[in-house]
Amino acid sequence: MAVSATECALYFCVNTLESVVENGVLHERVVASWHQRDMKSYLFSGDPKDTNSGFSSYEAWNNHSLYPSHSRDVVREDLVVEIDDEAGRQHEPGHPFKLTQNTIVTTTINGASIRGWTNWANSSAVNKTTCNGIDYRPEELAGYGYVVADAVDKFDDTLGGLGSSIHVDLAAWKKLDNGSYTGVLWSMPDRGWNTQGTLNFNPRVHNYIDTILFSGPDGTPCTGLDADASESLPFSGFPDLPITTYTGDGFGGDGPGGTRIPIDAEGFWVNEDSTFWVSDEYGSYIYHFGTDGKMLGAIRPNDAIVPMRRGKTSFSADSTPIYAEGEYDDVDPVHPDSGRENNECFEGITVSKDGKSLWVLLQTATVQDGGLIVQTSRYVHFLKYDVKPTRAHLCWGVGCALPLYGNPEATNLTNPKVAAQSEIFALENGQFLVLSRNSGAGCGGDSALSVYRQIDIFDISDATHVKAKGNYDCTACNVASRSGELKEITPATYCSSLDFNVNAQLNRFGLHDGGDQDEFLLESIGVVPVEPSVPNGELYVFSLGDNDLITQKGYMNGGKYPYADDSGNTLHSQALVFKISISS
Repeated sequence: MAVSATECALYFCVNTLESVVENGVLHERVVASWHQRDMKSYLFSGDPKDTNSGFSSYEAWNNHSLYPSHSRDVVREDLVVEIDDEAGRQHEPGHPFKLTQNTIVTTTINGASIRGWTNWANSSAVNKTTCNGIDYRPEELAGYGYVVADAVDKFDDTLGGLGSSIHVDLAAWKKLDNGSYTGVLWSMPDRGWNTQGTLNFNPRVHNYIDTILFSGPDGTPCTGLDADASESLPFSGFPDLPITTYTGDGFGGDGPGGTRIPIDAEGFWVNEDSTFWVSDEYGSYIYHFGTDGKMLGAIRPNDAIVPMRRGKTSFSADSTPIYAEGEYDDVDPVHPDSGRENNECFEGITVSKDGKSLWVLLQTATVQDGGLIVQTSRYVHFLKYDVKPTRAHLCWGVGCALPLYGNPEATNLTNPKVAAQSEIFALENGQFLVLSRNSGAGCGGDSALSVYRQIDIFDISDATHVKAKGNYDCTACNVASRSGELKEITPATYCSSLDFNVNAQLNRFGLHDGGDQDEFLLESIGVVPVEPSVPNGELYVFSLGDNDLITQKGYMNGGKYPYADDSGNTLHSQALVFKISISS
């Protein structure tokens, strides 16, 4: 009887690649490669007697392989791949090239990389993304700055959270004769300092000339406290609005209590008449405010997005006030049965240049589309409203597929994960910038290293118009299943582009990805031309960080409520400015 056998093996190599992304598809060509392993590397890092038969016998039994199991392998030093000196100088991959045991185990167990990218700072390869025929090329990290964590605004409250959303006034953007620029930047925090519970913070926006407080249609200040579980507030000409009932002064002190409209402000856009739009995570609403901060109108989204519990509208995000100390009546169930998930609604808002169309994008999928689990929350609603000259109405809707990333510290059972989006921006070419990122990384986070933090592009020209298709707007209607499987629709084309996590660029300003104090919880996009008088496709892209008002010298309630974040951290509000070019 004839017997045949086949043995397959994988080995690590170091490649220099020429990379081009076209319509979301990465094309790569290897221009240099090295694979020779230094056999003196990847050795046992402890005492050989800790293995059953000594390390040499163990290696012989293991056939000197890169065994992919922490449960059966020993703890090892880094693996070193040898690089030819002459070729190394030509292609600059770094000397030597090392891989940690964690990297090897993650790669061999968890499978191939979820995404590919070009290191646009170091590579001499062609570095551009082509998305449906339009080229995007990142050029450099052009600027960096920050506002100190314990700064205060005109109301003596901590000036922070500035990157929840921003808006750069194009009309005020000027280039001076000396090559510097002047302009007006609007920035909006969300619901104030809330890392240990919510407070009666009055939502607001800063424009570095003034600070404007938000108020309801009757002039009552709005609040950052969580919405009531089942109540709403009627106003003439408005949909029923979320309501918050609070005791005392809403900060744990004495006071008459009262009711206010809760707003967890996430998206922001200023109109030509200086009125502005704000998208909210509590109500899943879009609010229109006057120049004085008084609410002029409100857009309630379609029923598929409004949060529901036990068949009733329920705007609560299960965000307990900091002063409750166990007496707070938690919402039941904790998660909505359908609609937006807690604290994950319209993070992105943008308006067309003519001011007629307003677009909003969910941060992650609705509950019925798989939004309760980070691995299945990929398919999100992208809605268009006609807001001018008539009353706002929904006229368009598509599904958008957020990017995936692999977390090297997670198991294969919890990978890949979805990179939630934090902001969008409408370009004049009809496409959209989108900021997607992993969460929980950086100073005070679960990990110091950010895995995915990018401004990407998406194109809706070939996407299914789900509103016209029907059966997607109702309560519990979905574009994907609860397990995250897309229905028979074509989502928007998503194209990877500008990677924030390039240390060669960050290092230019003394920054780095993976450091204790380099917390870049970047949640905003602002775009201006490099040459305002003669636009040529070169743009500056601003992105500010949301530091969650984390400081050891903080103040709320007009300076009467001092606080120090329990993390012990002090995080400044950081700003990065990238230079990119766009061409057809």
